[in-house]
Amino acid sequence: AYLGKQPEKFTYDGKEYTSKTFNDYIGIKPDDYVDLTSYTHHPFYEKFSLEIPDNWSWDKCYNLPLDDWMNVLEYALSKGFTAAWGADVSDKGFSHKNALALIPESDWDNMSKNDKDSVWIRPCKQRIITQDMRQKDFDNFQTTDDHGMQITGMYKDQKGTKWFKVKNSWGTGHGNECGGYFYASENYVRLRTMNFMIHKDGIPQDIKNKLGIK
Repeated sequence: AYLGKQPEKFTYDGKEYTSKTFNDYIGIKPDDYVDLTSYTHHPFYEKFSLEIPDNWSWDKCYNLPLDDWMNVLEYALSKGFTAAWGADVSDKGFSHKNALALIPESDWDNMSKNDKDSVWIRPCKQRIITQDMRQKDFDNFQTTDDHGMQITGMYKDQKGTKWFKVKNSWGTGHGNECGGYFYASENYVRLRTMNFMIHKDGIPQDIKNKLGIK
């Protein structure tokens, strides 16, 4: 209704394509990409439809224990793959302006203004995230299905904390001075990620075997 009739042909970079021939030119095979998540209300190492508003097509995710799930993400990045990241960006620890997303050890409501300001300036101690905490925040809607981004790399700060480099479609808006990128701590990713999508070749073989992925 909004886009109008689908064009039979179009021109890209001086060459004419149909939707089929353009797909062949791009070389992306959708079946090579898989969604992964980590929740205890469904069996691990099986697929289920993640119960979130944006999953309007009722697509299924592979369900992994939290540590296995995070290991897959790190492995994929180490092999040169990126991840499409579905996450919560309404947490008080998310700041595109400060180019950081983190989970301080203390609750935000119990922190002084100076302590709150300091987390954006110097590394702070962060909360240890468990599978039960992740599930609880999903069940009570503390973690919500907010936004899709792209995880492109991984780093460690001077205290050894792991951070994931994220490309955000918001660009340099909201005062971001890092070219539209920000850094999400491992703790934040463990707690506030809904799911991520990666190429199946970015999954370690032992996990692929458990999931039945070829």
